[in-house]
Amino acid sequence: MSISRAAELPPEVRFEYPFSGNLLELKDGVKMHYLDEGQGPVVVLLHGNPTWSFFYRDLVVRLKSAGYRCIVPDHVGCGLSDKPQDYPYTLEQRISDVSALLGHLAIERYSLVVHDWGGAIGCGLAGRTPERLESLVLLNTAAFCSKRIPLRIGAVKLPILGEFMIRGLNAFAGPAANMSVRSPLSPKVRQGFLWPYRNWRDRVAVWNFVKDIPLNAKHRSYETLAEVESGLKKLQDKRVRLLWGARDFCFNRHFLKRWQAIFPQAEATVYEDCGHYLLEDGGRAVRDAVVEFLNSGRVQ
Repeated sequence: MSISRAAELPPEVRFEYPFSGNLLELKDGVKMHYLDEGQGPVVVLLHGNPTWSFFYRDLVVRLKSAGYRCIVPDHVGCGLSDKPQDYPYTLEQRISDVSALLGHLAIERYSLVVHDWGGAIGCGLAGRTPERLESLVLLNTAAFCSKRIPLRIGAVKLPILGEFMIRGLNAFAGPAANMSVRSPLSPKVRQGFLWPYRNWRDRVAVWNFVKDIPLNAKHRSYETLAEVESGLKKLQDKRVRLLWGARDFCFNRHFLKRWQAIFPQAEATVYEDCGHYLLEDGGRAVRDAVVEFLNSGRVQ
């Protein structure tokens, strides 16, 4: 990452997120920011909307100390990545972007930790090359077709009005910092989550993630998501761990049950007092569970 991008982060956010970062140039010169931290077996951590690699900051530190190499991209339009206004912000493009990053880093084998939209992106990638996936950790996410959507998200998905509310009034990233946790975020952590999304231009991907939720077969990303869902059967012989915040307003127990039907062999831990931002509410207990699971499948 260029020094200027790192320097833009407020000091209190840098304290929470003390990483140097890197940039990969994708199509049309668009630059994706990513973390490449630690040494050892590779773990790819994929965030959703409206977060960024900041979501995984404490887990990266924990995984590094346990002897893992963490690859954590900021999806284009998010975090410290470029925020082009005319990028093809679709699920297909997201999968392609992460694939390009792993190709650039010559990563052949990896484990996945995914949250929110990271589930569809990561499982989409893994389903296309299942032989490269070692283990999968699912944190309050989905990677299958569903018409379930909270009313509060459906309300900001409407054309024109939705874009104005999300990009103009910050009616998605802002409320998410409150609604996604059971224990309030500290001021500096809240600032870290919201800093990349300070104005209309910066919130382009936040809107496009909402816009890209496919609820019917006519949607531009429905076919891709259907392919992702179909590809899950190619992962049924993989090691899978479910870690779930029970107080999630979006990815509730219905989604957990769907995952348990898809991966009946997966051990599931439900954190009764945790919300959507499971790594915030669950803290050390969730981080330790991720490391213990990865360690249990590690070749000594």
